[in-house]
Amino acid sequence: MTRFTKITASIGPSCDSQAILADMIKSGVNVCRLNFSHDTGDVQGAKIDLIRSVSNKLNIPVAIMVDIQGPKHRIGAFATEKHYPLKIGQKFILDSDPAPGNEYRVNLPDWDVMKSLNVGDRVLLNDGKIELKVDAVFDDKIETTVVRGDEIWSRRGFNLPDTDVNTEILTAKDKADLEYAITKKPDYVALSFVQRAEDVAFVRDFIAQRTAHPIKIIAKIERPKAVERIADIALASDGIMIARGDLAVELPFEQVPAVSRHIIRECRKLNRPVIMATQMLSSMVHSEFPTRAEISDVATAAYLRADSTMTSEETTIGDNPVNVVQTMDKILSFSDTDTITNPYDWLRIDNVPENDWSRSVSSMAHLNKAVAIVVFAVDTESATQIACRRPDIPIIAVCGSDYVANQLALVRGVFPIFDNYLFGQRLAFESANKFGIGYGKLVIVDDDKISLRTLD
Repeated sequence: MTRFTKITASIGPSCDSQAILADMIKSGVNVCRLNFSHDTGDVQGAKIDLIRSVSNKLNIPVAIMVDIQGPKHRIGAFATEKHYPLKIGQKFILDSDPAPGNEYRVNLPDWDVMKSLNVGDRVLLNDGKIELKVDAVFDDKIETTVVRGDEIWSRRGFNLPDTDVNTEILTAKDKADLEYAITKKPDYVALSFVQRAEDVAFVRDFIAQRTAHPIKIIAKIERPKAVERIADIALASDGIMIARGDLAVELPFEQVPAVSRHIIRECRKLNRPVIMATQMLSSMVHSEFPTRAEISDVATAAYLRADSTMTSEETTIGDNPVNVVQTMDKILSFSDTDTITNPYDWLRIDNVPENDWSRSVSSMAHLNKAVAIVVFAVDTESATQIACRRPDIPIIAVCGSDYVANQLALVRGVFPIFDNYLFGQRLAFESANKFGIGYGKLVIVDDDKISLRTLD
């Protein structure tokens, strides 16, 4: 039990076989992410069934997260497939004309974007390689000047870092994907391009109208507007993903580490799990070893007390996804046991009151040198709230429901067990024994009762 930071692995063609998935889970995967931007619902549904089957056979709780594509905006098509150069200072028009584009203009298919852009707003294309500045806004066109130039071609995605786009969080594709995903009872739904708390509320209502199963919502933070509203978005959701790819396009890249740290602290304060994502071990798509910078990046996520780090292409299309997971596990396991950090750091979170009950549980455990905290978890709330205080000992969550155990697999420092007998009989010592804990003091949390007992 040396690794508190969890591993979220994206599942794709390289790792969707039973044998490889089993090896990945045994190597340390806690959450399996399925990206609905790729493949149809039934293909992803088969993967969900496979993950559940492997998890059950191994008797290891694993959370399943379906990642919904969201309103990704793209320009229209050009007259040919060639790349058109854009020069700094030249004028370029985005308009409602469906005719193929050229070096002076291109169609902007999204009316919600046309209506939302204002003079002075930036439009970033090709991952920020192209920057256009809006000069004038008309009913049928947007006039811009090229601030930063590069080649442009058909159907390039674009980012709007300065603009509040008045668009629905779920596209028609997203609604169809989510309708299907709900039937598979995933543990988490990750929402792309969240801008405000109302986006999360809309999707929560969409899910509630279709199922009573308690699916949790992860808000992906990809836009500056979402960073500005992080407290409201975190409170509306059940967790946060720091999607550093789009975030580094829309923000100056040098700000992303500080913004990530700010988001993690807000999530800890507000009792929400937080996932650090994007390019954590991306060189391992084809390499057997990570770069030194990647090792430091993964370790830093652990030092910042993120709940989970995430893999992307390195496990979906990589040469050796099992090796990727084993590598991440080694880095996190060592980093989590690093004693350089102040042992009282987890107590110093702004605006968490001194008499907060979860803070009291963590303090009791620390001051009494307890070896573990045992929580009898009716739902995820108590274990998650204690975990957000970041005690330096394991939190063993004894669950009477499989979905509670699966959802808690995401939360830092929580080791879930799904066992109706242990849960029903409130067998704290036997639960600790399952993780090799044979002696020492245990802090036991059962509803509103907190006790300290000695295991010997």
